Amino acid sequence: MNDPWHFYAMSVMYAFAGVMHFIKPKAYMRIMPAYLPFHRELVFLSGIVEILLAVGLCFKPTRDLSLIGIIGMLAVFLLVHFYMLKGEKEGAGIPKWILILRIPLQFGLMYWAYWYL
Repeated sequence: MNDPWHFYAMSVMYAFAGVMHFIKPKAYMRIMPAYLPFHRELVFLSGIVEILLAVGLCFKPTRDLSLIGIIGMLAVFLLVHFYMLKGEKEGAGIPKWILILRIPLQFGLMYWAYWYL
């Protein structure tokens, strides 16, 4: 329990995001790139991965692996962020300026995870 509060905030954030994949799967399926198959299954799989990575952050033996996994997951999610910039339908009605701001935010989240390695 010697870790800073923001480390636990990261864990809670990813656990919450993962759970949301099961509570609101349609919101995530709307933004799935058309070229990916099995949208529903991928939404649930990514939710499970986020939850597992969040739990892995809480244990010293799995912490580094979880941090690397989070960085990799966020890198893969960049595909979705760039896909959403393609057009209005792909952007799910989210204003373009928000979609653009999400890209540097994604890199900020990646750095946040990297900072603990």
